[in-house]
Amino acid sequence: MESIPLSARQRQVLAFIREATTRDARPPTLREIAAALGFPSHSSAQACVASLVNKGALERTPRHRGLRLVDDDWPVPTGSGFRLPLVGRVAAGAPLLAQENIERQVEVDAALFRPRADYLLRVVGLSMRDAGILDGDLIAVHRDARAENGQIVVARIDDEVTVKQFQRQRGRVRLLPANPDFAPIEIDAHSGVELAIEGRCVGVIRSF
Repeated sequence: MESIPLSARQRQVLAFIREATTRDARPPTLREIAAALGFPSHSSAQACVASLVNKGALERTPRHRGLRLVDDDWPVPTGSGFRLPLVGRVAAGAPLLAQENIERQVEVDAALFRPRADYLLRVVGLSMRDAGILDGDLIAVHRDARAENGQIVVARIDDEVTVKQFQRQRGRVRLLPANPDFAPIEIDAHSGVELAIEGRCVGVIRSF
């Protein structure tokens, strides 16, 4: 949704619609949006949704709960499954879900990953081999800027993206490979290196 200027509140509404649709296999009602996000009234939520429709971020369909996310970067229900964007070669400095990074949409079973997957990322290299993640595999990623020790994460280091096991120790982050042929990546809080957690791995789809 890079080309559509949205307020923080509008982005919050879109995120809630996505999460509710993924969880319940149907979009939320306006009253559910108002209750969940603390709008002062049903009409306030309705006005925000109408603005999103006018901007082209949402579509209305002629049925109850008739809200649909327009942007293909969001998971889209398709029958019993979802279409997830498959991210291929990542452009330096660009968001993972920038259009130029998306190879195609892949349909998966909606119940396959917990928590939900937001996108698939193609793995390059064997640094996570002993964790069962091989070159060419697709990992399912749940978008989350937070990480706990031991979780396998997608991390952006300056302009590079990597998949590693997360570990934080005394103000320092270590990104650990699962292959003795590769060295850990260590990032000190005062090093000037920009580290961002893009998400965490919630599953692997083996590529044959």
